[in-house]
Amino acid sequence: MRKVIGIGETILDIIFKDNQPIGAVPGGGAFNGVISLGRSGVECSFISETGNDRVGESIIRFARENGVNADNINVFPESKSPISLAFLDENNDAQYLFYKDHPHDKLDFTYPDVQPDDIVMFSSFYAVNPVIRTQVYGFLNYARQHGAILYYDVNLRPSHQHEVMKLKPNFLENLELADIVRGSKEDFQVLFKKDDPDKVFNTEVSFYCKNLVYTQGADPVVLRTKTVKKEYPVETTETVSTIGAGDNFNAGLVYGMMKYDITRETIEQGLTEEQWDQIIQCAQEFSANCCQSIHNSVSVDFGTKMAKELKTKEPKD
Repeated sequence: MRKVIGIGETILDIIFKDNQPIGAVPGGGAFNGVISLGRSGVECSFISETGNDRVGESIIRFARENGVNADNINVFPESKSPISLAFLDENNDAQYLFYKDHPHDKLDFTYPDVQPDDIVMFSSFYAVNPVIRTQVYGFLNYARQHGAILYYDVNLRPSHQHEVMKLKPNFLENLELADIVRGSKEDFQVLFKKDDPDKVFNTEVSFYCKNLVYTQGADPVVLRTKTVKKEYPVETTETVSTIGAGDNFNAGLVYGMMKYDITRETIEQGLTEEQWDQIIQCAQEFSANCCQSIHNSVSVDFGTKMAKELKTKEPKD
């Protein structure tokens, strides 16, 4: 059975509305997506680190309760788990403040088993952080050599604008490793000072990776590949919080790849328009469901429904 391996940070998101806390939920870019996939019947594991405190314990427990193997989440005795404060505005979009024990950034783990067509999800500053770059790159390269599909979500916040020159070599390496790249309009503004998806794809991405999914909030999702050029309108939905919207778009797209038997060979040959339609539909469904609560992942009920769909799908001979 194919599985998903996430690598990224874990964090506790404390969510504010009108300057009052309304909830605290485990988070982290790749982590949110893997939790949703675990709820949706996909075999998952997660590679990360956490502090030696109650927050770290609760994050590891939360992962396991949602069907995610947490054996590769390392606990470092002298570090504290990172915290983020997320302030929701009138549109329920978030502005963040991060509190992180950066001097204790480490990454020490045994490589999990990687089989052909397993999917590795990686994202955010974690994927380019110079302090742990050797370990992250080593695992990504190992996974690629073992036939895994690499799905990269750029997710680089404006707070890292001043570090772009230093981080760009790591970012370009990630593009080269990735089979599919997903980035938001804001990500590419931070990185390249460009907000035109065609310019981003043609001048910055396509040399390294042939598949770009470019999201822009409520505006259409833009798909650019070597064979397919398409836009997908985003359905208007009532949102409670958009914090996990992008992370769950990723989860839905990866779920769609599982559901519709998208393999590394399929990607190398070039997905058809119909195949992209199917997996982007899944991505939008996951994202829309997540936005209906303050939680960072899809609801348990939604996950149960997706798990049934995955189980009833006839595997190929």
